[in-house]
Amino acid sequence: MQKEGSREVSFGPELGGFHGGRLFTGLFVAPIGSTRSPQKQTMSQSEQKENAEQPTLNSEHEQNGVLVNPKAVCNVCRRLYRDPKILPCLHTFCSDCIGQLEPFSVSSRSRRDAPGNGRGEALEEDRPTVTVLCPDCDTEVDIPPSGPGGLTTDHLALDDVFLETLVTDGPLGCDLCGEGDAKSRCDVCCVNLCEFCCQAHRRQKRTASHPIQCLEELKSRGRLCRPVLCSLHPGQELRLFCQPCDLPVCLECAAMLHRDHHCCPTRDVIDRHGDRIRELVTVEVSQEALQARVDATANEVRVFARAYASAVEAHCLSLLHRLEELRVQRRNQLHLQRAQLQQALLDVGGGVEFAERLLSCGSDAEILSAKGVTLRRLTSLAKNSYDPNPATVATDDSSGISFMAREPAGDVEGYPVVGVINSKTVDLSKCTVEGEGLQRGVEGQQGYFALVCRDSAGEQVARGGEHVLVSIVHKEKKNCTLETTVVDNSDGSYRVSYTPEESGTYSVWVCVKAQHVKGSPFLLNVKRKLRRHSGTFHCCSFCSSGGAKEARCGCAGTMPGGFKGCGHGHKGHPGKPHWSCCGSTAEQSECLPRSVLAAVSPRGHLRTVEL
Repeated sequence: MQKEGSREVSFGPELGGFHGGRLFTGLFVAPIGSTRSPQKQTMSQSEQKENAEQPTLNSEHEQNGVLVNPKAVCNVCRRLYRDPKILPCLHTFCSDCIGQLEPFSVSSRSRRDAPGNGRGEALEEDRPTVTVLCPDCDTEVDIPPSGPGGLTTDHLALDDVFLETLVTDGPLGCDLCGEGDAKSRCDVCCVNLCEFCCQAHRRQKRTASHPIQCLEELKSRGRLCRPVLCSLHPGQELRLFCQPCDLPVCLECAAMLHRDHHCCPTRDVIDRHGDRIRELVTVEVSQEALQARVDATANEVRVFARAYASAVEAHCLSLLHRLEELRVQRRNQLHLQRAQLQQALLDVGGGVEFAERLLSCGSDAEILSAKGVTLRRLTSLAKNSYDPNPATVATDDSSGISFMAREPAGDVEGYPVVGVINSKTVDLSKCTVEGEGLQRGVEGQQGYFALVCRDSAGEQVARGGEHVLVSIVHKEKKNCTLETTVVDNSDGSYRVSYTPEESGTYSVWVCVKAQHVKGSPFLLNVKRKLRRHSGTFHCCSFCSSGGAKEARCGCAGTMPGGFKGCGHGHKGHPGKPHWSCCGSTAEQSECLPRSVLAAVSPRGHLRTVEL
């Protein structure tokens, strides 16, 4: 290494030349602040002096009125990074700043140093471990026994500091000749070149293929990388990766200290190790994306809830308005009904008063003379008397108005809502009673029929709660009544069930609000339960039993040869199919009782014994 003016020149394996009697294949010139001592990448004395003279930046990272990249500033000393080190929590600070942190705890434990000593040896020593708190996140982190210098160097921070220095300190000098202003930069050698040295760089055989980019373009992109040098071999860039030691090494380290290890170029292994980091970052990003999605969904829910609440409030106001309209309508109807009642009362009172005065005060001739007009008026009043239960007015205390909370009410402002005001009134003349059990029943069997309440338009009332009374009484036996069960289906229909114990004709009363529906009372005919046949409907016992002699039949037929049943063409056979239990020739019939069998069959056989 030699010094030229204010720059330190290191010869590397890229450019040809001799130094100290040894042939070098390359030349690398680094600006002040980029070189390290032979054993550790510590700051040079000139670097320390320069950094000591750096002004402290304010909270907005300004220097001489110019904004400074915050990634190049230490959050402890508020200056550009000086030997930046990465704590285990991945926060970067100056090495000196880390060394000045107050220890949080000190413990003594057995530690095995990582093979970062460059020799692949594992040395076990008992050294105290110092734990400090990260100034950024307050995480407890351990400082290596060797001190802050044993932490990983943040080369990205060094690049940011270098770029910031380039931007704020003016034009760069050539790293090769040190005289001309640098215009270009070699991406492979990582050196800044003036126009003359750039042409020479392109003419040399080993460097002619190196890509060279314009320095101004790199500055504008904010991307200006420095090489990562080996701490043991100054000027040697870390281009290889030792897989057993899991460390980047230079060519000399690979040839001397890691000769038995598998070392490969960094570009061959960066994908595998980068993917591992990328996977972990992806998990973190996925968590952040999940949280962002949850927050966005929560906002959508809040917006939806506010809009839905507004729609519900609008629906509520609409229902109240509808209820007020119904109140006014029913009030007007009640006023009209009262006026009609008063007028009917006056008409009836006037007619009765005239008739009574005619009968009490009139002579025979006067009565006979006014008889025609009086009878016509009284007949008209009797025929066209006022209906006390008009269909348009409820007969109770306005129970026809109700709120159905679960009934769909359509959309309001694009949102579906429920709840309607039901104003339909049951019209007894429109109610219907349906079901076979209303007219026919069987003794001992449960019967059913249904009552459907309808309004004046004939539509089914879509609510329940009406007072329904059903009474079933025997027409001949007044003390014989059937117990009925009425089930409200909550949709305007009611299911009525009963079980008759005696046969006969019954009267069915169906009343709603203590008034008969149209057609009530109804007639119910309950038939006696038929006695079921216990035998076989056959042509003869000989055929149905397969010729068994012990087979018997309820008919009067006999058969010679020891047969106990009947046979075709033999004496007593009815001449047609019949039941083996009672001899009845009607298939759909009731089984004859024993008394009848005893009268028609001298043998008294009741059924066929099937073998």
